[in-house]
Amino acid sequence: MAAKHNRERRVQIPAVNDTDFYVPDLCRVRAVFMLVVTSELLVLVLSIVQAQSHWIDWNYFGLLSLFVQWTVLTSAALICLLRRWLSGLTVPRATAVIVAIVLLDVLAFSLFADSVLHPRPGVEAWQGVAKKLLLALLITLMVLRYFYLQFQWQQQRESEMQARLTALQARIHPHFLFNSMNTIASLIAVNPERAEDAVLDLSELFRASLRTGDRLIALADELDLCRRYLAIEKLRLEDRLSLDWHIQDGLDQQAIPPLTLQPLVENAIYHGVQPRPNGGTVKIEAYRNGPSVYLMVQNPRPAAEHGGHDGNRMALANIQSRLHALFGEPAVLKHSQQNDIYTVTIRLPWQKASGNGRPLTRSA
Repeated sequence: MAAKHNRERRVQIPAVNDTDFYVPDLCRVRAVFMLVVTSELLVLVLSIVQAQSHWIDWNYFGLLSLFVQWTVLTSAALICLLRRWLSGLTVPRATAVIVAIVLLDVLAFSLFADSVLHPRPGVEAWQGVAKKLLLALLITLMVLRYFYLQFQWQQQRESEMQARLTALQARIHPHFLFNSMNTIASLIAVNPERAEDAVLDLSELFRASLRTGDRLIALADELDLCRRYLAIEKLRLEDRLSLDWHIQDGLDQQAIPPLTLQPLVENAIYHGVQPRPNGGTVKIEAYRNGPSVYLMVQNPRPAAEHGGHDGNRMALANIQSRLHALFGEPAVLKHSQQNDIYTVTIRLPWQKASGNGRPLTRSA
């Protein structure tokens, strides 16, 4: 039984080395699409400015589009191939190398285009090449600056998310530890096997509270943590605590931040069940609906003196912030009261936690 309780099903997602690079992965279809669309918009603006008698100079637009797309796509391909090497350089050196790649690319295509359009280039042709190089330099520096600011913002958001997780992990109430130890002590003489299981459950809870390296784990592991916590509380509350589980099959590998459901279950008992003389029922439900997965925790409406507890609000705020930081807008946390039932609902995008160290991918 000890082996059963000590099994580890966590899905760790180690960071890839080049994820610390401030330039996004230009091998991705989304990144290439954004580069193509942005560069084409710039060409459109320049064509409108270039036109003298019409709204737009279509000949200029066509030639410039061909030139810009050539240089953008080939430069992106070169940066993509060298990304892992570039990520090992300092930011100034990586920036200098990227600028050099783009300028050499622009120079090569400019010379090729001029050799086709102007077999005998004069001073004006060389001036045109110099203008293209200057414009490419300015645009590249602005784009890299934007990438760098976005990278810094992302790093700051992840730091804040880690701080929120640390604050949430520090929430294990001392009274829960004392009550659990007293319960275990009372069981040692009459039911030693059950006391041993309770010790293992308690150790696993504290192991999870001290674990800060995992950004996302499998839903099965979070539910297992909830079951361990509820097993300890069941020993203390006995018949006052009833549990109602409704977990849809096929959701074991759904990605979820650690300590997302367990604090909600803890709040459900602390605010909804424990204050009531007759106790109550905690309902935990998980199901998938299209591209989304819904997690729900229900309990009797908190008593008036417990309804505005700061710990409950802090847990909800921390969980909501972490969900938004990891999943963006598709992740939603809502809470409501209806017919003496308090409900917390979480909506997550349907994503599977990968066990091979790769980033999470959305499943169809």
